[in-house]
Amino acid sequence: MSTARIDVVVVGGGIVGLATAQALTVRLTGASVVVLDKEPTLAAHQTSHNSGILHAGIYYQPGSLKALLAVEGCEKMAEFCTEHGIAHDRCGKLVVATNDTERTRLAGVAERARANGVTVAELSPGEAGELEAHVRCVAALHVPSTGRADFAAVARTLAEDVRAASGTVRTGVEALRGTPTAGGWRIATSKGPLDARFLVGCAGLHSDRLARRSGSDPRTLILPFRGEYLEVSEPSASLVKGLIYPVPDPRFPFLGVHLTRGLDGRVHAGPNAILALAREGYRRHEVSARDVLSMAVWPGTARLVARYWRPGLAELARSLSRRRFTEAARQLVPDLDAADLSSGTAGVRAQAVDRSGGLVDDFTLVEGERSLHLVNAPSPAATAALGIGELVAGRVAEAFGS
Repeated sequence: MSTARIDVVVVGGGIVGLATAQALTVRLTGASVVVLDKEPTLAAHQTSHNSGILHAGIYYQPGSLKALLAVEGCEKMAEFCTEHGIAHDRCGKLVVATNDTERTRLAGVAERARANGVTVAELSPGEAGELEAHVRCVAALHVPSTGRADFAAVARTLAEDVRAASGTVRTGVEALRGTPTAGGWRIATSKGPLDARFLVGCAGLHSDRLARRSGSDPRTLILPFRGEYLEVSEPSASLVKGLIYPVPDPRFPFLGVHLTRGLDGRVHAGPNAILALAREGYRRHEVSARDVLSMAVWPGTARLVARYWRPGLAELARSLSRRRFTEAARQLVPDLDAADLSSGTAGVRAQAVDRSGGLVDDFTLVEGERSLHLVNAPSPAATAALGIGELVAGRVAEAFGS
């Protein structure tokens, strides 16, 4: 690869990396921007392996980056999709409480949603039934601004925008490490070195490793949590009109097993949350000795397991038993027939864990000398991608004096 000097290299060709690159071409007019992704196709991991939901921003701590960028990003993403003819909608969703404990939690979700500026409506069981006739609940929350979007198509369009602005998007090129130089960075890649004034890491499942190999300390480790889905076929699929979510457990940044009808009309149940044995472990049997070793030596892993082994075993049981997985979905829609649920797709969530075993909740940026790494960007990062990109581009522009 040529060592001609580049202004900014963005490592990661998912929706967040591409949104960042696109924002950089806007903020730094005339600057050379290069995106590198190790896969042969863009958006190969988290961007293309999720529920495809435009999150309204109801769950997140008021004032956090997640709250600010999800609420703003939901609108921006819908506008972007409309402008570029990308499939999306604002179908709304139901969050349903199935017992009194969940009813109390649901009230807290409603309070947080309103603190974040999101319009929600608290519904009785009868009112919820008018939206989803087959749902079972003691109370529900309607979130009309929630929607669905084709995030992979968004990523492809962002790549086109980067190229149209004279940027470069290269697939099949793995960034291995960054070494500081007098003028910025010498970045070693699988296709040879390149020089850049500024390094931006949006490497998802490998974001912490890239940061460490470039001299920054993220103070966290990425743990891969596999989320498995069941596909719901007819006649059970007809029992789900749109998006039905449980009340999330406040101890975890996961939303629980939910029922979603996608833009393609297919219905899925899931995901669960299983600690995978490989950062790209989309199947149960996929094991990476390197990834297992990194988890084993990180002090936060053992502390996390010690703290949450009971819910962890419950998640594992759901993974191993379709009956248990189906029971979780039936908490929302009791009439689902187990015979109509079959194995579906899976994704892997990049979740940062600190040394104490804490699951890092908010988006996390690690700033270095002429570098910036996004080292925790799980859901709702796809929804918030355009806002994240603008945030990162703004900080890079400050470093450039623009």
